[in-house]
Amino acid sequence: MRAASLQFAISFANFWPPLLLLLLLQPESAAAQQAVKLEWWHYLIIGAAVLLLIVAIAVSCYCKKCRGSDTAGGAADASDFANDGSRPRGIRVGNAVKRLDGRQRKGCSPFSRQSKLIIQMSGNQTCITDPSSGQDKKFAFDYSYWSHDGFKEKTNGYLEPANSKYADQKRVFDDLGRGVLDNAWKGYNCSLFAYGQTGSGKSYSMIGYGANKGIVPVACEELFRAIDEKRPSLQAGEEFQVSLSMTEIYNEQVRDLLVTKSTVGGLKVRQHPKKGFYVEQLTIAPVSSYAQIEAKIADGSHNRTVAATNMNATSSRAHTIVAISFVQKSQGAGGQNMTKTSVMNLVDLAGSERAESTGATGDRLKEGSAINLSLSTLGNCIKALADQSSGNSKVMVPFRDSVLTKLLQNALGGNSKTVMIAALSPADINFDETLSTLRFADRAKAIKTKAVVNESPTDKLIRELREENSRLMAMLKAGGGGGGDITDGGGDTGEDQAESEERMRELMKKNQEEMEAMERAWAEKLAQAQAEAQEQIQERKAESERKKNVPHLWNLNEDAALSGMIVQFVDPGAVQTVGRDGDFQLKGVNIQARHAVLKNVNGSVTVTPIDLAKVFVNGQEVNQETQLRHHDRVLFGTNHLYVFHHPVDYAKQVKSGQDVSPPTFEEAQSEIAESSGVMGLLGDKAKSNSAEDMLLMDDLVKLYPQLQEANAMSEEMDRRVWFELVLVSAQGRGLREGEGRTEVCVSVQNLDNNNEFFWSKEKFSDRKYLMQDMYQNYTEGADWELAKEKDPFWDPPDTPIIIGTIHVYLQSLAYLIEVSESFNVTDFRGEDQGKLDIELRPCGDNWEELTDEYAEPEDLLGQALNFKIKIHGGRDLSAKFASYFCQYKFYLEDQYTKTGEVAKPVNPRFEFEHQYSFKPATKQLLEYLQHSYTIVELWGKQRCSDKKVNKSTKELIKEKRKAQAESAKALGAQKKSISKQATGEDVATLRAELDSLKKRNERSEAKLKQLQAMVNDAKKQGNETIEVDNLDKVLSAPAPGGGQGRMKLRQAALAMSAVYSGFGAAPEVAEKRKAALGKNASSTCSVQ
Repeated sequence: MRAASLQFAISFANFWPPLLLLLLLQPESAAAQQAVKLEWWHYLIIGAAVLLLIVAIAVSCYCKKCRGSDTAGGAADASDFANDGSRPRGIRVGNAVKRLDGRQRKGCSPFSRQSKLIIQMSGNQTCITDPSSGQDKKFAFDYSYWSHDGFKEKTNGYLEPANSKYADQKRVFDDLGRGVLDNAWKGYNCSLFAYGQTGSGKSYSMIGYGANKGIVPVACEELFRAIDEKRPSLQAGEEFQVSLSMTEIYNEQVRDLLVTKSTVGGLKVRQHPKKGFYVEQLTIAPVSSYAQIEAKIADGSHNRTVAATNMNATSSRAHTIVAISFVQKSQGAGGQNMTKTSVMNLVDLAGSERAESTGATGDRLKEGSAINLSLSTLGNCIKALADQSSGNSKVMVPFRDSVLTKLLQNALGGNSKTVMIAALSPADINFDETLSTLRFADRAKAIKTKAVVNESPTDKLIRELREENSRLMAMLKAGGGGGGDITDGGGDTGEDQAESEERMRELMKKNQEEMEAMERAWAEKLAQAQAEAQEQIQERKAESERKKNVPHLWNLNEDAALSGMIVQFVDPGAVQTVGRDGDFQLKGVNIQARHAVLKNVNGSVTVTPIDLAKVFVNGQEVNQETQLRHHDRVLFGTNHLYVFHHPVDYAKQVKSGQDVSPPTFEEAQSEIAESSGVMGLLGDKAKSNSAEDMLLMDDLVKLYPQLQEANAMSEEMDRRVWFELVLVSAQGRGLREGEGRTEVCVSVQNLDNNNEFFWSKEKFSDRKYLMQDMYQNYTEGADWELAKEKDPFWDPPDTPIIIGTIHVYLQSLAYLIEVSESFNVTDFRGEDQGKLDIELRPCGDNWEELTDEYAEPEDLLGQALNFKIKIHGGRDLSAKFASYFCQYKFYLEDQYTKTGEVAKPVNPRFEFEHQYSFKPATKQLLEYLQHSYTIVELWGKQRCSDKKVNKSTKELIKEKRKAQAESAKALGAQKKSISKQATGEDVATLRAELDSLKKRNERSEAKLKQLQAMVNDAKKQGNETIEVDNLDKVLSAPAPGGGQGRMKLRQAALAMSAVYSGFGAAPEVAEKRKAALGKNASSTCSVQ
């Protein structure tokens, strides 16, 4: 309804203005005016037109507002999905919260750590609650599926609804999958996206598991069921053709997953002038049943898993596209042979992982890492397309900026009917990722695509392909000119002639293949493909039967869909070597030619490392023959993770009623991290259930294997760098308490000169992908050495790093007391890195420094307050730094105040001074001075040294590991990094209070001494009274030693009571002095 109203309003608004102009336009000549005389009914028409115009504009604005709502955009009208392609339609968007899987029910889920549920659904509306503020954000989509709870499990394992809220797989398919299938029969291109954080349920929605089949298998089964029903009634020349291709995009390289041998550098992406982008030399396999599709997808997943482990690739960062081509050949009304083609793109996008806003900002190699390019470009394309749909036609859509968006151009902005599933995690610790996913889907629903039926006479298609090949041949003979419309989408206008000719030849080859495919009998191609597919299916069945009886290892992957894809049997009596040249071939980092030995003696299977090769069993490193038991986790090197299955043990466990659910990737990684001791960084936080501490644990578990891999690559390629995980508190990063959380960072240490840099986890991840590329070239024997500027292991020495911080408490300024002190610079580990000489100086109206003043804070309220902050210099700083500078923020400042950079080592002199004037001093300012502090950060640039120790990286790392094993101090310092920071703050607070109390008491003592002198003089003279005016002069006068007194001491009343009580010491004064001195003494003891 809204779409129709909007269309009417826009049409009416465009139609009436010209008519009104014609009616209102007055001719200039008298004759013309006489000929065009306006009657009363003309004015009536004009008035009605103006009224209708106003209504049309109002309706238009209202409809646009409704369609463009950011937080609660309405679900699309049903007519938007039932159109015939003659007008643009919106991408249909559904979001889903999945149920807890086996891992989560066993206790590894966020909810086993007392996480809070932050997602609620009502109808088509999804509400997410910010756990920190409690505020709700609402989104509306075409469908919202609640699959978290509210189900009951049938005997066959299918999860059916226990209430109307739960959405089972059948409902999801009926809403989304059936429309994809119906459109395929009509000849439309269709696309189905799954987007969301790794582990949020993308694979469950797309593929499913067990009896809970997802959209892809059900759609394929339904497709072949319908084909089988229609096949008996087919006429001569009519047939159905189904074929499949499977590609993976990782780090901007395209890989054909239906072949075992990959192309170095990946397959090329070309652009056809009419059909758009396509992958060159991609395998397209004919299939005749869902069993064959399932076998092909299993083969593709197996090839993907092998390649990922061998290349150290991270599967969660790869995009997978399964394209099912459906061709219907039939007889047209005029007896023509017609071809109707539909391509169904099933896209599993890489995980939308958490990325802090700071990320790798400023990293010189950030742009060099292509691992996140596809997802970021996809987001840019979604935003640009949404802007275009809102009427901004000037926005350019950057499809050409990444391989993924090139291949998905039709799905997103062209000839396709598109569905997107946004998978959501309902746990509060995943709030940022879930909100990001919701916003991504909210933008996607505004996109319009215009699908058309792909139907043409077969003879015409063949003729057009021949004509195009003739044109290309003529262009080649003419020297390759005029081929500008045949590109790979890279946007290069200065390509050489040879490249242009190569592209034309490739296009001619593709056209020829299409002609041959049309002219060649489908039955012939299908028979050949079926023979291969049948062999694959039989092999799968044989392997499945063998698993039931023979002990074996199966791979464990972070992507559950890729687990179990690699199986290594250990037959009775077998002795197998594992390694690069072994019977069980493994490749990658830290894998030796002969890495380990697997034996099966009388049903007992053991693993034995060779020459101290890295082998871990259940997280513990082993260096001798070790027996394997059912469900033991075995890690070879740094990233080949397997689970051992023993059929006999399995049968015994089932019989005894034990839990036989397999271990998960997260469990295996957790036990490896715990056994390594890295979890000791958390100290008492390891037992905490707070959201912040759970995030820390998750980060440590995820980063530890990546860190081990980076160290192994550094060792193997002799990069002379060592990586180490550290926890850095918010205060250690120069932030105030409550401004941030403790984060996991990576310490990068140069083993030659001991220079140390600190990378955020985002920067480390980006760099690691570049390291993997470098290592891949190294293993393939390609040119892998890079210049320093492009080396992912190297950072320039002049990169500033934070040495440490100082908390300068400002309490003394609230009493007009100066501070001059050498403050200890403390790093994030709680260790002293030297001293900084800092002064806080109260000043008069002319910026003269006040030395012996005193005032209570309430007396300063509403008065002018001037002071200076001085940073004189540093002392005893580390000599490894070539230069230093300081920076800080004061009060409400947004920008840092910085000193100059000083190149003198060890004892730099900054002689920095900054003036502050507040006229008047407000209550907020005075409270800030009394109770807060400013953080002074000391930064440095390390010395540049190209000298190398005469040892290999392997030797240097061995020495470092040995030193760490022998000394527990380093680990102890890391464990106490957070608590030491807090202790440092307490000491700084005590010092500030002690300094203020000392000076306040000194000045009070000076006043009291003058009063005592007056009392003594009065006694000598026999006077029993002292005039109040004389007392007031003493109290108002400057204290001994100079200074301009501006405020009366609050203790005047107490002193007066002493005089009026017969010159005796007033109990109140004595108590005040005693309490102050007692506090000073106890504070001093605490500091000591």
